[in-house]
Amino acid sequence: MEDCDRGFDLEARLGSLEERAQKRTLSPVDRVAERGYFADAAGGDLPVLDTDEALVFSSNNYLGLTDDQRVQDAARQAAATVGTGAGASRIITGDTMVHHDLERLLAETKGTERALAFSSGYAANVGTITALEPDVIFSDERNHASLIDGCRLADCETIVYDHCDPASLRDALESRAAVADSTNADAGTEDESWLIVTDTVFSVDGTVAPLSAICDLAEEFGAWVMVDEAHATGLYADGGGVVQAEGLEDRVHIQMGTLSKALASQGGYVAGSDALIESLLNEARSFAFSTGLAPTAAAAASEALHLARHSEAREQLWENVAHLRDGLETMGFSIPGESQILPVIVGDQRDALAFADGLRARGIVVPPIRPPAVPEGESRLRVAPIATHDRDDIITCLESFRTVGSELGLL
Repeated sequence: MEDCDRGFDLEARLGSLEERAQKRTLSPVDRVAERGYFADAAGGDLPVLDTDEALVFSSNNYLGLTDDQRVQDAARQAAATVGTGAGASRIITGDTMVHHDLERLLAETKGTERALAFSSGYAANVGTITALEPDVIFSDERNHASLIDGCRLADCETIVYDHCDPASLRDALESRAAVADSTNADAGTEDESWLIVTDTVFSVDGTVAPLSAICDLAEEFGAWVMVDEAHATGLYADGGGVVQAEGLEDRVHIQMGTLSKALASQGGYVAGSDALIESLLNEARSFAFSTGLAPTAAAAASEALHLARHSEAREQLWENVAHLRDGLETMGFSIPGESQILPVIVGDQRDALAFADGLRARGIVVPPIRPPAVPEGESRLRVAPIATHDRDDIITCLESFRTVGSELGLL
């Protein structure tokens, strides 16, 4: 037994990732904004920033509010008056007026009775799904990892339907109902709890879920609907998400979202009925057993949400999106989806890496998205403009895409 090794061969794992061109590294930046100075991966050493500034077209800071003076001032004020951290779980002593102010504004924006802020979007999804303990979950095949992990941890039957395909969802619902009824003819499926979960804006595909059709099916089969508005919150009607844009507040039971993207902060939230929030407060382990969201983050998100609702940032973002999409499609690139996320499909992951390197050499930061984040053969460059990019920034980005695409023979 002396020669037995029950440890982990991490070097072999890393070597395998390297061979598959799937090894990731960290690339620090001096600030989170539409442009910044980056450093190469330094391992455990202190990173050294480049001497040239780069344009960032890959951030989820969609409204460009991370360096907005008003958002920063809100965080500073919260730190000075409340403290830099919550200090405990919110059900112990980590609950503050700043949290409740944020939740009031979120509920108002999302058209719900209440909202509850979590320490992260991941915690919100996992905590909500496991607390609900559904019997059956119907999940879009390209849902975010936090939704997938929530389904796994809930330890229930999970049925995956084709991406953004109501017909596939209907087939899944009908098949599950038929199987249940045939094996339990006396009771049927009326006592089961069914939950349909979907992103609204899909983070690497740029697609938008057909929410109205999903709600129709949910009502027909008696299921609940839970949506992840992480990449939609703050960008649509009155600072809301796709649910608000389509007027579906009364038909979607659970609205989840994040504070870390358009709202320029950190954390996640769930919005819904008073009973839902009371249940999560008491039964969501990721809420009860985590230190509360930092008051500075809650205050920053509140101010960012106010600006999303009452400034011109949303309009500027969508103008930049339209300009970039038109330019890229005119060059001949395929840009699927209909959101602020513009996936430039390359196909081969090595082409995607070469393309990203070529753009980086020209001062444009657009990292590639490769398997396993996307299926084999669907590697892409995920282009995400920011509201604070000006017209010259957009033109520079487009010109760089044209140059690199031509050099690589992809145009």
